Amino acid sequence: MNRRKFSKRLAKSIAVSGFAFSASSFLPYQKMVRKRIKPNRLKKGDTIGLIAPGSSVTEEKLAKAIKNLENLGFNVHYTKNILAKHGYLAGTDQQRLSDLHFMFENPKIDGIWCIRGGYGCGRLLPDIDYSMIRKNPKPLIGFSDVTALLQAIHCETGLVGFHGPVAVSEFTDYTVGRFQSILMEPKSLLKIESASKNQENQNPAFHTKVITPGKAFGQIVGGNLSLIAAHAGTKHQLNAKDKLVFLEDIGEKPYRIDRMLTQLLQACNLQEAKGIALGIFDDCEASKDADSLTLMETFEDRLGSLGIPVIYGLPFGHIEHQFTFPIGIKAKLSTENQSITLQEPAVI
Repeated sequence: MNRRKFSKRLAKSIAVSGFAFSASSFLPYQKMVRKRIKPNRLKKGDTIGLIAPGSSVTEEKLAKAIKNLENLGFNVHYTKNILAKHGYLAGTDQQRLSDLHFMFENPKIDGIWCIRGGYGCGRLLPDIDYSMIRKNPKPLIGFSDVTALLQAIHCETGLVGFHGPVAVSEFTDYTVGRFQSILMEPKSLLKIESASKNQENQNPAFHTKVITPGKAFGQIVGGNLSLIAAHAGTKHQLNAKDKLVFLEDIGEKPYRIDRMLTQLLQACNLQEAKGIALGIFDDCEASKDADSLTLMETFEDRLGSLGIPVIYGLPFGHIEHQFTFPIGIKAKLSTENQSITLQEPAVI
């Protein structure tokens, strides 16, 4: 059939039937919203499945991760794939996917902790068995490249995920205490405020700054900016509409941050968020002799005119003293108090 004639007939039939479609009707994030699932809380004596879904790890890093989790009172289980290597990846895609599936399917595993990020999680998304995960909900913990898993699994299943330390992170008192308050000893209201040691840091990147004042309510979504931007245009891209969006990154110069924020504004719906919380973007300033906006000028330029509350410097990202953010939980953002207050427990 002649394409031009077919298009005219299709348009006519749509008009006659009374249906109206906009370009946004076909965007990947316009999909059925899954019923939210909260996993069971963790407790001492539980068994944590340790996985490496991205970059590879050394035996020394594995030993550190095991010690970190055992110090929290957990038992640790992992497979022979944990030390696998395939170039810059922790084994082949099939090995890493197999471990992810095994940990969700195994009834003896109570939670799943990613040993590190790096690169590779996004390669697994098309082949993940989301139906199986929906039937076996468990806490999945990690950040950086793990953002890809947290975002896709929440999108496909409704499961609340946890943007928190990877297993080889520095488990400071602040990090451990906030992890426990989210996953082990949940409260109805829990305030996320900057760690005092972050504020005491002489590096300005660790200090909070209000970009646009205000208050906002919504479900928490987000993660690593590079990963969120990389999945724009896919079926797992960020849906920011009416959400509180949190973003963090490290080692990205202002023009790159500008590019990624511009991508989210043009390809996704970041401007429809209720509010934006930025973490600590360490090592993200341009060199002194570069023709560049500063990091803060970049945020002000890209986000300051959206008409929603925006704050920089909350305690998450590639830092030692970090909070564990539960993805999909209702929360309140207050730039005046420089905090996010969770409105409900993240686990049952």
